[in-house]
Amino acid sequence: MRKALVVGINSYPSAPLRGCINDASAFAAVIATDGDGTRNFDVRLHTDVPTKDALRGLIVELFSGRNEIALLYFSGHGFQDKLGVHLVTPDAKRNDVGISMDELLLIANRSESENRVIILDCCHAGALGSPAITGSEAAHIHQGVTILTASKSDESAVEVNGHGIFTNLLIEALQGGAADLNGCITPGSIYAYCFCYSFDKQVHALCLAGIYVKTIFTGTC
Repeated sequence: MRKALVVGINSYPSAPLRGCINDASAFAAVIATDGDGTRNFDVRLHTDVPTKDALRGLIVELFSGRNEIALLYFSGHGFQDKLGVHLVTPDAKRNDVGISMDELLLIANRSESENRVIILDCCHAGALGSPAITGSEAAHIHQGVTILTASKSDESAVEVNGHGIFTNLLIEALQGGAADLNGCITPGSIYAYCFCYSFDKQVHALCLAGIYVKTIFTGTC
């Protein structure tokens, strides 16, 4: 089974965003079917997830069980403090702003799904994979885990005209920009496509581990 959890959060009380729900909705639509119209992912789209507990529950459910692919896409705020980097939820409060990226990586690493893909369009997203407890100096990513991010650990993600630049590139890649001659699209080809367009430093894509030589997004082989 191919499972996808797609999350977009705009409604932050103190710092609302405009493009995250647009991006999440567009991404969900693209991965729901292959280029020939056949079903691809079983997509669960959740917008403005209100609490940290609710988001954690959705993530745990996504990575539970034995699946061919479990894919998480998140568009929203990322926040860095002395404890590490976090996916921010609307109920954020001092010293508890959301889901720790260390916790997210632990859940993905322990998942029994064959392939686990995490795509983050948020600030400081590149911190995922390098836990704060290690000083963020080494990656701790298990076999079968792939990470694509819109920013390095010390960078902001960019939103223009109600859409994230990274997600725009990601969707272009999935709509054929990253396909090979057989129509195959992999995380590696997506990374290559995004990287080619990132020289202006507005977007930085990371693909850290677990590249597969098989189609996981769209097209046929």
